[in-house]
Amino acid sequence: MKSDRPVPGKDGNKYIPFEKRTGESSVVFFTRDLSAEGLKKIYDKVSSVLCGKTAVKLHTGEAEGPNIIPRPWVKELFDSRLNDAAIIETNTYYKGSRYTTEDHRKTLETNGWTFCPVDITDSEGVAALPVNGGKWFKEMHVGKNMLDYDSLLVLTHFKGHAMGGFGGSNKNIGIGCADGRIGKAEIHTAAGSSNMWSIAEEELMERISESTKATIDYFAPHVCYINTMRNMSVSCDCEGPHAEPVVTPDVGFIASLDILAADNACVDLIYSLPDGGGKAMIHRIETRHGLRQLSYMKELGMGNDRYTLIDIDNGDAVITAAEAVKDISPEWTPDKYNTFRGRNKQ
Repeated sequence: MKSDRPVPGKDGNKYIPFEKRTGESSVVFFTRDLSAEGLKKIYDKVSSVLCGKTAVKLHTGEAEGPNIIPRPWVKELFDSRLNDAAIIETNTYYKGSRYTTEDHRKTLETNGWTFCPVDITDSEGVAALPVNGGKWFKEMHVGKNMLDYDSLLVLTHFKGHAMGGFGGSNKNIGIGCADGRIGKAEIHTAAGSSNMWSIAEEELMERISESTKATIDYFAPHVCYINTMRNMSVSCDCEGPHAEPVVTPDVGFIASLDILAADNACVDLIYSLPDGGGKAMIHRIETRHGLRQLSYMKELGMGNDRYTLIDIDNGDAVITAAEAVKDISPEWTPDKYNTFRGRNKQ
């Protein structure tokens, strides 16, 4: 008997080098300046599309997580650029320090997200957004309050992920904007399964990407992406202080108006790190078949996997990923923000 169930794609463990990709190109900006000033500089390259009331989607992290974006950097961005904005989050699917709205609020305070409004968008219910062209979903459930905003800044801590392989802008939106009870269950759990994490590998990447598409289609064209390549544990910030130690060296900020180009550029930078610097992240990405995030976003028409990489540190010169990271030592060096409030107490 023929099944009507969709079939996942393949080859989520196979990296496609830049020179073997085809199609149009997008612009991606890059700076090595991992600081509040660097964040403001790269924000200014993509922020012209933002308007009205802006939502800033970032991963605020489980309590005492060591690797989240330094709060002083984000505070300075809000103070100088984002006066009419709020961080948006949703409650988690798993039981942790952000499972209920009450506990989530306490965790936000613990982790230092107290300098601007934080809207837990599913605290007052859910909304359904259409998934145009999806094979797994016709609609995706998101936090209802997200629809109160006019534009979206996706400010992502790029890192590994236990199931997704890597967490870039796609994962930040696809999981992070889906509400904690319905949307996240639709992504992670097969119908009738007692295992809440029963969906994995290529199918999971495709479901995440379709969820993302629902949100960015809603905000288009008023959405932009910044990925922060710092403290890149192979673990997500959802693992808090239990995250695997960081071994991948810091790289910089990436920004684009194209989500696929932004995430693909980060992956390319990881694969281009000299002297084995990207080894741990590459292993995590490939063993989870995380590269299917990229190929499926391309199939869905969410962006381009080819791009022009602009080095804003050097007069907007056009460079390759290998040139961007050629001087990076393979050893990770902690910065002063690893002792900031919210640092792993261990």
